[in-house]
Amino acid sequence: MISKEQIADFYKNLQDDICKAIEATDGKGKFREDKWNHTSGGGGRTRVLENGNIIEKGGVNFSAVEGEVSEALKKQLQLEQNASFFATGVSIVMHTQNPHVPIIHMNTRYFELSDGTCWFGGGIDLTPHYVDLDQARWFHQQLKNTCDSHDTGFYPIFKEWADNYFFIPHRDETRGVGGIFYDYMKPDLAHPKTKLTHTKEQLFEFNKAVGETFAPTYTHLMQLNAKKEFSEAEKKWQLYRRGRYVEFNLVWDRGTKFGLETNGRTESILMSLPPQAEWIYDRKIEEGSKESETISYLKKGIDFIS
Repeated sequence: MISKEQIADFYKNLQDDICKAIEATDGKGKFREDKWNHTSGGGGRTRVLENGNIIEKGGVNFSAVEGEVSEALKKQLQLEQNASFFATGVSIVMHTQNPHVPIIHMNTRYFELSDGTCWFGGGIDLTPHYVDLDQARWFHQQLKNTCDSHDTGFYPIFKEWADNYFFIPHRDETRGVGGIFYDYMKPDLAHPKTKLTHTKEQLFEFNKAVGETFAPTYTHLMQLNAKKEFSEAEKKWQLYRRGRYVEFNLVWDRGTKFGLETNGRTESILMSLPPQAEWIYDRKIEEGSKESETISYLKKGIDFIS
């Protein structure tokens, strides 16, 4: 049976591999690392790249923390008894210089309770400032390929899950063009959403594959878009769309809430926020514009592949 230490070791190596790929593609920026300790046990490595050729601010975090389950988390997990937890994973957010290079987020994680209950979660989603349909299709196809290589039932379920999760209710729009999202994937139990059962080893291999999909997928999008020219108006639109990203992360994201509720390292938790964003009161979007076209794709249920 694979151990929590082996899973954490994979995530450490994944962080290393992704940082090397991003640095090589950016050509200028270098990640600086902060090692930190969690108040109740364990710790992590936060790596941030700023002011690169392509990446304006990007973070690749590894953590492996443990401690007692808080009352808020007990309520979320519907636990009646006190318990301790172990949580490890990698989380990534990239904000770019050029508004034609999309924001991307990835998280892949493992959670274990002292009673032996454990599960995997994660996903990747894309937030273009301007939606390019061909690139959105290509992005989703990469995720579908990864899912299909492990279970052909995964992609349609996880794609719908991402649409529902990466949604900003107070704006009635999705954060971007979605991707895949999954959670509470417990070994040897039929998942309530997927109705599928897999061993711990199978779930770990899938989780690994999702993590390993990130670098080749995103570096391709970086290379494809980084040299495109952009106007000041397009840069302003980028800042406006970043504002929506901030709203989701601070108001709705469960990972942000979990980190803060478990006394996580605030700087690492909030590294997902962009260096700059704008909120323009009651901004009007011109009908028929590129901006209007992008907004039209920020809806649940769009099939980007077919």
